[in-house]
Amino acid sequence: MKPARRIEPTEWMRADATRAVVDALTADGQEIRFVGGSVRDALLGGGNTTAHRDIDIATPHTPHQVIALLDNAGIKNIPTGLAHGTVTAVVDGRHFEITTLRIDVETHGRHADVAFTDDWQEDAARRDFTMNALSCTPEGDLYDPWDGIRDLEAGRVRFVGDAERRIEEDHLRLLRFFRFHAWYGKGAPDKDGLAACAAWAPSLAKLSGERIQREMLKLLAAPDPAAVIDIMAANGVLAELVPGVSDTATLRGLQSIETTADPVRRLAALMRSSGNAAAAAKVAEQWRLSNRDHERLAALLSPPANISDDLEWRGLRRELYAHGGERVIDWLMLAWAERAGDGETLRPMIEQARQWRPVTLPVKGTDALALGIPSGPEVGEMLEAVEHWWIAEDFAPTRDECLDKLRVVAASRGS
Repeated sequence: MKPARRIEPTEWMRADATRAVVDALTADGQEIRFVGGSVRDALLGGGNTTAHRDIDIATPHTPHQVIALLDNAGIKNIPTGLAHGTVTAVVDGRHFEITTLRIDVETHGRHADVAFTDDWQEDAARRDFTMNALSCTPEGDLYDPWDGIRDLEAGRVRFVGDAERRIEEDHLRLLRFFRFHAWYGKGAPDKDGLAACAAWAPSLAKLSGERIQREMLKLLAAPDPAAVIDIMAANGVLAELVPGVSDTATLRGLQSIETTADPVRRLAALMRSSGNAAAAAKVAEQWRLSNRDHERLAALLSPPANISDDLEWRGLRRELYAHGGERVIDWLMLAWAERAGDGETLRPMIEQARQWRPVTLPVKGTDALALGIPSGPEVGEMLEAVEHWWIAEDFAPTRDECLDKLRVVAASRGS
């Protein structure tokens, strides 16, 4: 097959680390090609955006041959997934995922059993979307067996071959269809692909939570996930993932005011109208969220009642002391988003929260003991009383003033 196009090798293609891996893998004269996101970036003119990616390389070499070639070149390598043909090379901190050309032998709706091949077109035919069937040589020769260039440039996410068959082979492709449309799509989704996704929506229940989480958090990080989530909702897909969501108004409001995409905060915005701690627990279990993300999601769905534009500065500082700046900023951002972006009165509070530096009660247990207060539970109770007073005084009392207050509290308790 002849190349469909030749592109100018990008900066990452010419980088020393890349050249070292390429030279190692081609030492025996075999051809290797770049595949995946780095090729999409290069074709769209964003070659340097690959700086944050691992670079994917396809090769006819078997995994053990890859390891031998890398070892001969003195390149660190990790047997990431030998059964699936993948070895990771590491050069100057950069990861290169090197995978043997494959064909699917048996599929289970999840990961396929594969056999290795040396046929580039057979390997391309097993990929999910036409834009992911592209491959590029280190010299810039671009191969396009499924018309992926035209689809990518048109913003059209299209399955390779029959859409339903692709989803039947691996149900995760259903979510990937929407995730890729969120990042690369223009206009309405491909009709055949969308119909297949709607038909196979119940199959999402068979996916592992880790795979769902990975795709959905990537989707939520896209420039405008709300538009795609509306499509998912209209086609019965969203209900399989986040039950009870009625609209994306709060998510759209959040997108309009945030400066950096935050997938967990965006998930909270999506669930805000119908979600609570119980809903957060259900999604956290289904998506296998980390404990940290689960705790954060639950908190964002259960904000203090006083988080609003009626909150006075003193009250804001109390919330910051109790919950920390990051959590309070989340709450304020979501309160603003619920007003469809019309919450300018909250902006000064967010700025104050960003400038907040944690403060600590100026006295502690050793100070109580130094005053002659006997060790025991009463020490903690007295310090708590001093802390309540200190907070009520807007954190202004000095250490000496707090010590005086501690003496007063101790005297009132007969200590």
